[in-house]
Amino acid sequence: MRIGSRREDDFEINVISLIDVLLTLLMFFVLSTTFIEHSRLKVNLPKADSEAREATDNALTVVVDRDGHYAVGSDEVQGEGIDPLKSAIERVAGPDRGRIVVIRADAMTPHQNVVRAMDALGQLGFTRLSIATTPTEAAVGK
Repeated sequence: MRIGSRREDDFEINVISLIDVLLTLLMFFVLSTTFIEHSRLKVNLPKADSEAREATDNALTVVVDRDGHYAVGSDEVQGEGIDPLKSAIERVAGPDRGRIVVIRADAMTPHQNVVRAMDALGQLGFTRLSIATTPTEAAVGK
């Protein structure tokens, strides 16, 4: 007769330390992840020989795709015309009108769509506009 002893088929796995390790790993991955803004609009930028001169780290980005759809930052503009575009720009940009604005227009978009974006930005008081391009093969080889 065994008093106070355990039977051989009773066993436990202590998972508390395993949960602690998993939560620590989860927190590490969440805090070390970089969040990149990707626009849903596909854009092929036009080519140019010159290189960008001004840093655009904190720039507001307005994307115009081939079909004339707009995106401000990572938010797609819903609706047609200049008024929804202006309200989206105001919402994303806030009160800072001295900010650089980069227009990323598809090479095949009608010129009117780019002019509409520039007009909306001008009406809101933005004066530092830039049009994004990709370098040509000749400019890359320099």
